[in-house]
Amino acid sequence: MKVVAVIPAYNEEKTIGPVVSTIVRVPLVDEVVVVSDGSRDGTACVASRAGARVLELSTNHGKGGAMKAGVENAKADVVLFLDADLVGLTESHVIDLLTPVIEGEADMTLGLFKSGRSATDLAQTLAPYLSGQRAVRADVLRRVAEIDVARFGVELALTRFAGDNHLRVREVPLRGMTHLMKEEKLGFSRGFLARMRMYWDIVRAFLAERG
Repeated sequence: MKVVAVIPAYNEEKTIGPVVSTIVRVPLVDEVVVVSDGSRDGTACVASRAGARVLELSTNHGKGGAMKAGVENAKADVVLFLDADLVGLTESHVIDLLTPVIEGEADMTLGLFKSGRSATDLAQTLAPYLSGQRAVRADVLRRVAEIDVARFGVELALTRFAGDNHLRVREVPLRGMTHLMKEEKLGFSRGFLARMRMYWDIVRAFLAERG
């Protein structure tokens, strides 16, 4: 069974290195693919040095588009999705996310931050279905229509697909993990605007699924 980690990344040179370095040390993972989604910084170079195969998109496709590009360029039985801005990722986190799917106990796992930072812990407590940390059977991903147009709503699209099709989803606590918030990466004003755009993409995905 081949396992490929797919990491969508847009201007994440500060955090992508440790994330990739951690994943490549996990024996369960056969390959790490970083999709540099129109990045204008050193994301691609840092990821490649850390041990990832890098797929560079010339323009920004959004998170859903980047994830789809990664899946299409990775022949796998199980796909592990992780965000590029994670802080505190360990090999145990990766193993915990993958094991239920590899052993046939779940079709999808959903990683939830625990005991990391109050802001990110609270966000995932209120909306766990938006987590970007998950392992999924590849045959399930191939059945999710238009994953690329969901942009930041891709996690919602995956979760709703799982519910509509009665898939086995297991929640996995990721203790001590968090991620950089947009306001930390971009400054308060730009980060706040980026967060609002992300929320709008999520709302649109939700309305499309309901529509």
